[in-house]
Amino acid sequence: MSLASLYENDPVYQQAVQQLKQAAAILGLPDEVVEVLRHPERLIQVKIVVKKDDGKIATFIGWRSQHNSALGPYKGGVRYSENATAGETVALSMWMTWKNSLAGIPYGGGKGSVRVNPKTLSPRELEELSRKYFAAISRMVGPDVDIPAPDVYTNPQTMAWYFDEYSKIVGYNAWGVVTAKPPELGGLTARVVSTGYGVALGVREAAKKWLGGLEGKTVAIHGFGNVGSYAAKYLAEWGAKVVAVSDTSGVVYDPKGLKVEEVMEVKEKTGKVTNYRSGDVKVYSSDKAVFGLPVDVIVPAATENVITKANVNEIKAKLIVEGANGPTTPEADEILHKKGVIVVPDILANAGGVVMSWIEWSNNRMGCWLTDEEALARLDKMMTSNFNKVFDEWEKKYKEYPMRIAAYAIAVDRVVKAMKLRGWI
Repeated sequence: MSLASLYENDPVYQQAVQQLKQAAAILGLPDEVVEVLRHPERLIQVKIVVKKDDGKIATFIGWRSQHNSALGPYKGGVRYSENATAGETVALSMWMTWKNSLAGIPYGGGKGSVRVNPKTLSPRELEELSRKYFAAISRMVGPDVDIPAPDVYTNPQTMAWYFDEYSKIVGYNAWGVVTAKPPELGGLTARVVSTGYGVALGVREAAKKWLGGLEGKTVAIHGFGNVGSYAAKYLAEWGAKVVAVSDTSGVVYDPKGLKVEEVMEVKEKTGKVTNYRSGDVKVYSSDKAVFGLPVDVIVPAATENVITKANVNEIKAKLIVEGANGPTTPEADEILHKKGVIVVPDILANAGGVVMSWIEWSNNRMGCWLTDEEALARLDKMMTSNFNKVFDEWEKKYKEYPMRIAAYAIAVDRVVKAMKLRGWI
């Protein structure tokens, strides 16, 4: 059995390859270059053995996919999920390559995952799992090699364990080996809000182009974790009306607008947005109900493949800004484009986290320390500039295609040019 067979049949990976092929067709890339780009440079699989609190032994499988390093060190988060697969991990690493390329930062693409339900582990067990995972991949990562960060069910505390474990192994404090660390360990507090803040910036800039501005526009958000909640917070502060949010418990909807910070408090205290009861709120039991609401903007900020051929025609919004990775299937993307719905793609809209990670990493490497205000100002400038560059190139060259294909074409082209300059292809 070849290594590729571990991931090639995975539907998430196939979706990533399909998007790559669409971009390659526009760029006129030969099949042999696509073949190079669709495989990771390295896929690491590790076994993690944890001694449980009850004395029993549990075994978990983890991966680190290092997709492409033509533009710089591999960069991408690590997620803990009971549904993690090698194929999903490779796909996510490929998306990180395009995201980092499009953002114009000196990183390649990487991603990690461990197949585990972290909610079933005690704090001590979770720490042991985290330290052993990072120790297992430690020979393949480093500040100039591969720089992990948080993703689903990992956070600054997880990064602190990674940083400490790696520093013990190499014998010095390797500040730049991970990003989104706690501030006491060289992190930036702004990193916590940065992905959601960046998504909100994407909505703001897109609203200027297609909706006449953000003020008073109605927004529905699918997923109310870190990304969705902070996107909602900033959009409400900037004058939008956030009328609906969802999590796995369902949807809360108030056409007059939700009190976003109250919803955040309810979510923090109870774990469910559906426990929010202020105003004339309506509650729907299915989180997917958010896609059929009469709003101007939808922000899918949860997981992949939530806007599909099955529900795409329910969408009434004029604008979709993707906070999650891969939330729209290629079939749904095509239907939305034909309907005139603008989709600002994930690799453009949700790059705020990795841009802030680059700011943090640069600070660590130079021994400099920015304030949160300075860091967010830099993020705003970079995300706004990048959005407008992609928009302008889409208008000039790729207007007959969905914005995603234009963004992919720009990102893939930069990687291919770097590979050619380095003599790789």
